[in-house]
Amino acid sequence: MSAFSLLRPVLCAAALIFPVAAAAQTSMPVNQSEWADTFDNGPRTAPTVATNVPILSPYTLSAMDQAIEWYQGLVDAGGWNQVPSDPVLKIGMRHPNVVALRQRLVASGDLRQVTGANDAFDSYVQAAVVRFQERNGIPADGVVGPSTFEALNVPAYVRLGQLKTNRERIAQMKSPAERYLMVNVPGAQIEAVENGVVISRHTAVVGKVDRQTPLLSSRIYQVNFNPYWTVPRSIIRKDLIPKMQKDPQYLTRNHIRIFNQQGEELPPTQVNWQTDEAVNYMFKQDPGDDNSLGSVRLNFHNPYQVFLHDTPSKGLFGSDYRFESSGCVRVMNVREVVAWILRGNGYDRARVDQVIRSGERLDVEVEDKPALYTVYFTAWTTGDGVVHFRPDIYNYDQVTGDVALNQPSELIGSPLPQ
Repeated sequence: MSAFSLLRPVLCAAALIFPVAAAAQTSMPVNQSEWADTFDNGPRTAPTVATNVPILSPYTLSAMDQAIEWYQGLVDAGGWNQVPSDPVLKIGMRHPNVVALRQRLVASGDLRQVTGANDAFDSYVQAAVVRFQERNGIPADGVVGPSTFEALNVPAYVRLGQLKTNRERIAQMKSPAERYLMVNVPGAQIEAVENGVVISRHTAVVGKVDRQTPLLSSRIYQVNFNPYWTVPRSIIRKDLIPKMQKDPQYLTRNHIRIFNQQGEELPPTQVNWQTDEAVNYMFKQDPGDDNSLGSVRLNFHNPYQVFLHDTPSKGLFGSDYRFESSGCVRVMNVREVVAWILRGNGYDRARVDQVIRSGERLDVEVEDKPALYTVYFTAWTTGDGVVHFRPDIYNYDQVTGDVALNQPSELIGSPLPQ
């Protein structure tokens, strides 16, 4: 019996609650709510978004079918209202636009229906906004700013289309390995999964629109501690040459050295930076705090010269726009991932930290190689009643045929249950 077969009873035992259930709760009279003349700064509890169920679960498809049915009914009823995007809304405010915000959150099931049209942004609204932000991959600060307004104002029919498209993407995939990392590019997020359970999730930074992270299936076979970074030709041409034209000290300041084809080191002054001459040389960044790969790199076989890695620019993980790499994937809390990957090699988190602190250049061949999948899912639900959406950053949802459904074809095992 497969791990997916063992998980199936969980679906039968759990009640599947979609947003309509939250919207249908008994109305609460205004005078029984927290509102009087004061604000309660403590956020009220909203249905949890967190789950240890992976996207590639054995009951994702049936859950998506139910979500599609619910969203179809919502669209047929006229969808939801728009929320004016000015001003920024936050707890403690009274503003006419909060009425529209409440209506919108009720429509998607993030806020319980209450009597009246309250213009106050209380902690019930804040909790609903946090839940909405978590479902849409937005930093959950409870403040309705530009990114949250943009997500709120995506029409219901567009969300329905996303669900239908992604239902087909997931349906064509096969059961994953028992132990794998899955990078969801539109979500800029990673799931570490073992035996059908999410062990950990990690925020990621993925490829820019013009330097996309490729969709592929592979296995992680090697971990490089305190790595050198050999700069790809594409980055030499697109990044290093323009940077050197503006700042001749850029390479020296960032500890990047130049080598000719004979392995001889060259000073930057020997290169004509007004031409493409630099692409004929090898550029290598020394290990250290400024290294673009950070403290660790994870290698997997692929024809695109991409990999997973740490980064010295940790601030990018807190951004609500994390499509900033040249195709590789930067991993938040990467040491946790490394300890999980190298468990079969006798590593734990303490040993990972010790090697990194030592500054030692060390390459470790992985004993128990986890699968690695990079996928493109802009909408999903796994049967927990929470429907997730992400921006169609590469515009794959807007096209038809093989490109729209492009996913790794080498996933191990039999097809996902229909």
